Amino acid sequence: MIIIDRFEGNLAVLETDDGMKNIERSLLPENAAEGDVLILDGSWTVDTAATEQRRERTRKRLKRLLNKTDKRGKND
Repeated sequence: MIIIDRFEGNLAVLETDDGMKNIERSLLPENAAEGDVLILDGSWTVDTAATEQRRERTRKRLKRLLNKTDKRGKND
């Protein structure tokens, strides 16, 4: 899986299975954003379904963590 970690000027920093990789930001679709899952098939495209699945999992994890924190705070 290849994920956009962040943008640094004209570079996109990608998180890949083999570590971090920098590519020219201009090689990505204009609508590409941090956290997007990418597919390289001749050119870079955003995998919108995989991106949404990752974001939903992240939202659920954050909600669980916040609920644990709230419960801990109320019991102290």
